[in-house]
Amino acid sequence: MEAADRHCWVCFALESEDRTAEWVSPCRCSGSTKWIHQSCLQRWLDEKQKGSSTGSVNCPQCGTEYHIVFPKLGPLVYFLQQVDRVLSKISPFAAAGIVVGTVYWSAVTYGAVTVMQVVGHKKGLDVMERADPLFLLMGLPTIPVMLVLGKMIRWEDYVLRMWHKYSSKLQALNALLLGIGRPLPHMPLESYPQSDHLSVSRTLCGALVFPSIANLVGRVMFRGVNSSLQRTILGGIAFIAIKGSLKVYYKQQQYNIQNNRRILNYHTVQEEDTLVTIDNDDSGNEDNVT
Repeated sequence: MEAADRHCWVCFALESEDRTAEWVSPCRCSGSTKWIHQSCLQRWLDEKQKGSSTGSVNCPQCGTEYHIVFPKLGPLVYFLQQVDRVLSKISPFAAAGIVVGTVYWSAVTYGAVTVMQVVGHKKGLDVMERADPLFLLMGLPTIPVMLVLGKMIRWEDYVLRMWHKYSSKLQALNALLLGIGRPLPHMPLESYPQSDHLSVSRTLCGALVFPSIANLVGRVMFRGVNSSLQRTILGGIAFIAIKGSLKVYYKQQQYNIQNNRRILNYHTVQEEDTLVTIDNDDSGNEDNVT
């Protein structure tokens, strides 16, 4: 290789390999990193800037900032460039507004459907037609919000705390329900398990499905009630009471099972393993004798 040959530090090509290539020395580097193909430097800049024409780029060896000169833009291209920059800046806010608007109108639609489901289709439409539009736009979205907030109230935990507080008087009943034949030792309130972890998806789904469940339970259990609103309210109360009672019972039995677990002594486990091994050997010997 001749001393005058230039060497591109990007593609490692020599000047003698392509006499028509355009070379540039854009920084203070010397030696093998002084020269680079103009086309290779352009590709390297595109990778560093990731498609953006703004921002400074420095040499990775000596740290010199590259002086980049762009050709003069025409009026139309300049206008389109400014429009593109404005759209890039406002697009996140526009997207956020669209998402908020979608959630809001979804809540309005859900509230309207819930009203018709609770009071009846015809009566619900009549009520909403007579109501003030501003009141509907403000009131209907609060229906799913109130349902979600109501779902987050863990009244079963308060019942369990009261149960645990007076559990000394209910030990016999707990032992009878679990079938262990003996009362459980009284434990302090700090040792009882805490409430379940709040699941966002489970809370949201349960809250939004609740009006449908309340309406269904009301139709099944309170057929004699003529008012659809009263029937749905009674169905919702019955569903909450039944579900809460089962949940309280389930949590209490879970605690009882955990409280009655036992950890065996190591020697006891070792002795049981030895007895099992001896029994197996005896049975095998009997088979051989037979």
